[in-house]
Amino acid sequence: MGKKAAKKAPQRSQSTPAVTGEIPVVGARENCPCGSGRRYKACHGREASHAVQELVHRPFEGLSGEADWVALRELVPAATVPLTLAAGVAATANGEVPSVTLATVLPLAWPALRRQDGSILLGLQTQSGSGDLSRDLADALELALAADPGTPVPSRRTVPGGPRLQDLLDADAPFEPAVHTGFEFWLEDAETATGEVAASLERANASAIPTEKLAGVDSAYWCGTPDKNHLRWVMTVPEEQLLDALARLTAADRSSLGQDTRLVGSFRAHGLTVPVWDLPLSMTAADCEKPAAEFAERLAETLADPSPLTAEERRARANLVNRQVTLN
Repeated sequence: MGKKAAKKAPQRSQSTPAVTGEIPVVGARENCPCGSGRRYKACHGREASHAVQELVHRPFEGLSGEADWVALRELVPAATVPLTLAAGVAATANGEVPSVTLATVLPLAWPALRRQDGSILLGLQTQSGSGDLSRDLADALELALAADPGTPVPSRRTVPGGPRLQDLLDADAPFEPAVHTGFEFWLEDAETATGEVAASLERANASAIPTEKLAGVDSAYWCGTPDKNHLRWVMTVPEEQLLDALARLTAADRSSLGQDTRLVGSFRAHGLTVPVWDLPLSMTAADCEKPAAEFAERLAETLADPSPLTAEERRARANLVNRQVTLN
């Protein structure tokens, strides 16, 4: 009898759903809110999981400063950028929103934080679960707009079909990152931090790789490591064209940024290509400004060359491709 009852119970609950209409998103192992008696992942969660499997390769496309969005997501430890909400978005908030600031990372990897004064910090280096980082960030921003002042936004599964950053932000507003040496921007008054907050801040600062943004070219970031320095330059040029141009410059011995520097390869990140140069330890960010500007001119000229690659250039291109990696 016990076995028969166990078999029949799910059949009765499946045939009498408790709710109709839109089904809320819950944890995969929780009971489905529709009342079927099945776990969410085996019921309405299946549709949600299929909806989020599509990977958006360029989540920041259409936003001002796309290359810098990618750099702050993947390369820069500590940086902030003022954001401008699209018309009408602030009116949906829970109270006044003095400002919205993008931050590379927030304490405890919070997706967002509503400060006591109502302003919002939106974390960029958070886990993406939907396959569309723009939608995940927009979800966190909407939660922050609705949150009470003084509360962080917890991580959650992104609601399928929700807005993207392109819907919530003024896509034409300037995107001007400020790179910091530490994470004092977490706090409204970092000098008063004590106890665990101060210890957490100290640990985060100690792990940050020194990074500076070049002023003379777009989206190029110098960083210093114990063994050598690097320049990582996020470019919006289509990948195939960029690789052809880099191959031509490499074959002509014109791809370096000066003595003891070398173009060592590139990687893909969020649909964009990021060439990387090794630099000597003595080469600072300021030292990179002039050679980077000169390289930008050489690259622009080379991109305009429509001729087929020579055998030597094809070998250089193959070498670049072989050393290329994809971050996401």
